Amino acid sequence: MREGSSVGLLELQEGIRGLLEKGLERSYWVRAEISDIKQQSVGHCYLELVERREDDEGVSARAQAIIWASSFRMIRPYFTSSTGSELSRGMQILVKAQVQYSPLYGLSLIISDIDPSYTVGEHELQRQKTINRLREEGMFEMNSTIELTALPSRIAVISSESAAGFRDFMNHLHNNEYRFNFNTELFKASMQGASAPGEIISALDQIAERYDEFDMVVIIRGGGSVQDLSCFDDYELSANIAQFPLPVITGIGHDHDVHIADLVAWRGLKTPTAVADFIIEMFSSEEQQLAYLLQRLSMAIRGRGAEELSALEKLEMRIYSVAKERLASEIYRVELLSQKAESGNPLTLLRRGYAVPVVKGERINSVDRIEEGGMIKIILADGEAECKIEIIKRYEEKD
Repeated sequence: MREGSSVGLLELQEGIRGLLEKGLERSYWVRAEISDIKQQSVGHCYLELVERREDDEGVSARAQAIIWASSFRMIRPYFTSSTGSELSRGMQILVKAQVQYSPLYGLSLIISDIDPSYTVGEHELQRQKTINRLREEGMFEMNSTIELTALPSRIAVISSESAAGFRDFMNHLHNNEYRFNFNTELFKASMQGASAPGEIISALDQIAERYDEFDMVVIIRGGGSVQDLSCFDDYELSANIAQFPLPVITGIGHDHDVHIADLVAWRGLKTPTAVADFIIEMFSSEEQQLAYLLQRLSMAIRGRGAEELSALEKLEMRIYSVAKERLASEIYRVELLSQKAESGNPLTLLRRGYAVPVVKGERINSVDRIEEGGMIKIILADGEAECKIEIIKRYEEKD
């Protein structure tokens, strides 16, 4: 090969780039798996994308991809809020990308958009949005904070009367081996299809009007397909359950999927029978706890009987001693009061030789109240005397 017919590496690379730019569309939607992801401090995000073989044994294609910081600032929060997850290794993504070829770095994909619905599926995307909305509005954990009475015997049941799950629940609850008694009332509602959320909400409204007649609400059905159960991811229904004033327990009858109604309820259980078992177990647990406490009380009474009897006898003696001392003290006090009252009695003073002068019906204590020739009554201990005043003699006051 002659030197004159050769090309430089850069020229070759530029030729490849030119052919790619002419032969390719401006952008493509590309399906791939993230095998590696790194984010730089300046905000750019670098990914390694792969497509695996159908037998999952090895990689059939690999490419480097870049999300520039200006795009990543918008793509990242939207993707995270829509899926509930950050971009990560092993995640399947659908990206809008432009093919770029550089003589230095080779082929790479410049990503301008990511479709989060591809990652989680259309239904899962809506489900995650509903969960995020309930969290943002502060409703997600409201029902779980309500206190459930220890013995919830008054139960409002929302279900379809013809549902096998309803019959299973009723039989299991009312025919329990402990013979616990429960009062249940059915509020009928469709448990699948487009009308189900509205009918269940209507049943909740009826129960709310009689709020004080029930201890709890159970929502039950006997399982079904993913499509049948999709109504339990409805925002309005979930919001009503979350804000309901009584504890709500769900038993929708699914073994694998957890629906939003389960997440916002006071407790989400797998089946109607599991709900019945949960309620029965509450009663059984309380019964066992009561029996244990009664046993401990009986043992404590027997163990402390002699000790308490001795303490009572000592207390009796102390009360008797204190009462005796108090009685003697009160008798002495009464005697003193009697003597004091006797000494202040006017008759006692009269018997000692004192007299009470009375003029015109009033006692007097000064000669200024009498005059010579006037009359004065003298009251003595055993009678009184009327006297005429002959002479009045005044005593001089001493300084």
